[in-house]
Amino acid sequence: MGLSAIFGLVQADFERVNRLIPRQLCSGVHLVEEIGRYIVEAGGKRLRPLIVLLTARAFDQHGDDHIRLAAIIEFLHTATLLHDDVVDKSARRRGRATANALWGNAPSVLVGDFLYSRGFQLMVELDSMDIMAIISDATNVIAEGEVMQLANIGRADVTEAEYLEVVRRKTAMLFQAAAHTGAVLCCDEPDLIDALRRYGLHFGMAYQLVDDWLDYAGDSRVMGKDPGDDLAEGKVTLPLIHTMAHGRAPDAALVRQAIVARSPTDFPRVCDAVQRGGGLAYTKSRALEASDRAMEEALVLPPSPYRDALESLAAFAVSRLS
Repeated sequence: MGLSAIFGLVQADFERVNRLIPRQLCSGVHLVEEIGRYIVEAGGKRLRPLIVLLTARAFDQHGDDHIRLAAIIEFLHTATLLHDDVVDKSARRRGRATANALWGNAPSVLVGDFLYSRGFQLMVELDSMDIMAIISDATNVIAEGEVMQLANIGRADVTEAEYLEVVRRKTAMLFQAAAHTGAVLCCDEPDLIDALRRYGLHFGMAYQLVDDWLDYAGDSRVMGKDPGDDLAEGKVTLPLIHTMAHGRAPDAALVRQAIVARSPTDFPRVCDAVQRGGGLAYTKSRALEASDRAMEEALVLPPSPYRDALESLAAFAVSRLS
């Protein structure tokens, strides 16, 4: 099942989400609305709310609660993007200028705070302490992941385990929360709920591993950012970690030097080193492994087109690999 077919299954629900989001962006402060609409309307795949909607429909959910939940997850994700771009000093996302590049850091951070708080206001309307606990824990873990990644900048001794923990916290956690809360909203069977929680976790791990693979194998049209951005920021990802641990000594030394220098100058040579050292192949294998685990968890659900879509979505997570 292709991505367009997956979205087609919940098209009516997504139309309701897309009507709700602008209403919830209303503010008496014009700059809040302006920046909020700019980043929300930037597009993106909206995979996190998609997972909420597919999960809810897999349990035959009706009404409005899953629509609110999908909007909450999208608001939280958008807030993290605003904050990430400030921390990373990014000038481009999804092929266009970032909010911080247009309006500055302070407004971007504050509008990110607005989106977080608006998400929690919507959460109150759901009147579910279980969902509030899951999402509040997730936002806390995500913030810790951001700090962990920041602390690892320019460190050539980051281990694979440390890297994977950052990925789990910073990226996979919101995917996990999307699937987990979608299940909690509609189901009271602990085994099924836990399977969906694990589905979101493995999906998120696969998705980020592919992103990190693409930075050394892809191009800007696929990524929406410039190749080498991670290296220029001193971010240590799995292709580099594996190359430093298993590549030839000169290649490992080149990668270490590039990480510490935080310069894109050696990016082409680092890409060659990562290719020779098996960093790309290893990262690809770990991404495929995570995707397979997500697909296995989806199969725990009762048969339905929505279960099939969740399984296909896990395959999509690694479809950018080539």
